[in-house]
Amino acid sequence: MVGKGFGPLGKMKELANAFQKAQEVQKGAQALQAELEQLEIEGTSADGLVKVVMSGNQEPRRVEISPDAMGQGAETLSESVSTAMKDAYDKSTEMMRSRMEELTSGLNLPGM
Repeated sequence: MVGKGFGPLGKMKELANAFQKAQEVQKGAQALQAELEQLEIEGTSADGLVKVVMSGNQEPRRVEISPDAMGQGAETLSESVSTAMKDAYDKSTEMMRSRMEELTSGLNLPGM
């Protein structure tokens, strides 16, 4: 019975600690969001003739097409742009995933 009285207090302390960690993660997530807005992530086509630049939040910034790519025809150029976009998207997704893992590494969240 003596140990039973500490149960609810222990749970309250656990809950308070979890709440504090969640607030820290929220602040970190806001800082990360601002940082990702400023980043530029580059994706390229397989032949390197097309480059797509996105922000860390996957906002398209610009597309750079080499004059050599223009002579390849519309279908090939379209494929090169798509490949470069996918490359930039994959890189930004991986960066966001790894940064969020770093941010939440101190939390023991179910399913994470």
